[in-house]
Amino acid sequence: MSPLQRRCATLALLLLLAAGSALAAQPRAFDARYRLEVAGWPSTSVQHRLSRDGAHWQSDMRASIAVARGHERSRFIADETIRALHYASSYRLLGIGKNYELEGEALARLPDRQSALFDLSRRAVGDDCEASCRLRYLDHRGREEQIDYRRLERSMLELPAGRFEAIRVEVTEPDAPERRMVFSFHPDVPGLLLAMEYHRDDEQRSQLTLTHLTLDGTDLASSPKGN
Repeated sequence: MSPLQRRCATLALLLLLAAGSALAAQPRAFDARYRLEVAGWPSTSVQHRLSRDGAHWQSDMRASIAVARGHERSRFIADETIRALHYASSYRLLGIGKNYELEGEALARLPDRQSALFDLSRRAVGDDCEASCRLRYLDHRGREEQIDYRRLERSMLELPAGRFEAIRVEVTEPDAPERRMVFSFHPDVPGLLLAMEYHRDDEQRSQLTLTHLTLDGTDLASSPKGN
């Protein structure tokens, strides 16, 4: 795999990454923007929006790194458990790419990775996974993937968007122990990622940082506490 292909794969992983608790917090609409920094590339922006459409929720995430672009969209129902309904994505490398779609029987078996990201944020609050827990989901092609995760200590984050308490979760892949991601989630807003670090071979390769947040239609960019 060429360096460019590896970086495009990293972009897809960052877009995931990528059954909730009965006590899970209820979803809230948000519009978040991030700064993405990848070693060897100029920094760029990532957008993530969670919106309500009737009884459904839709997660929309998009990013671009130089000649590579990615966009994912997922529709799901968020009750005590997550029920994925439809997933669509597109990826472009040097202007050439593919579109993917999942629905029906595939998503009845396992959630797509945008739904899984939302589920992971709720599990981070409700589950007691200080050792290790496993989450199964479908990648953009409909292939089953697995990640192991464990909850870390809470911390306070000083971010461009404000000051937040964060639920931190370490994520690894069973077949790639050299890769490790640390997600920092908002404890009261399911699916809202505050920050993320990606490590490979004990070296930090990229990081994602929240720069702007609109929550329930209210702009919180100027709020010192981010509440």
